[in-house]
Amino acid sequence: MKKLSKVQQKQQALVLEIADKLEEQARTEVPGMVQCWFDVEYHLFPGSLLLCFQFEDEQQLTNAKPDLLKWQKRLSAALVKKGVVLKDMRKHLQFTLKGPED
Repeated sequence: MKKLSKVQQKQQALVLEIADKLEEQARTEVPGMVQCWFDVEYHLFPGSLLLCFQFEDEQQLTNAKPDLLKWQKRLSAALVKKGVVLKDMRKHLQFTLKGPED
C-alpha cells in the first residue's frame, strides 16, 4: 500500500473521527447495527467516501431503512462542521449486510 501524504493522513483522521462518532450514536439508536466501516480513495476525497452501517440480518436492515436519510444528513452535517462538503450526501452512506471484507 502506498504511503499517505500529510494531507491524506489528515483526511484519514477526519474520516475516522466522524465514523467513530456516528457508529457510537448508531449503536444506541439503531437496533441490529453491528458496525460502521468506510471505504475511501484519498486522492478522490471527498467524492469517493462511502460509509456503511452493517446490520445483523435482513429484518434489522429493513427496519432501519426508513432512517437512512437521517443518517446521511448526520454524516453530511458532521463533514460540513469539519469544512468538507459532499455534493450528494445520499451517495456517501449506505445500510448493508456486507462487511468490509465482503
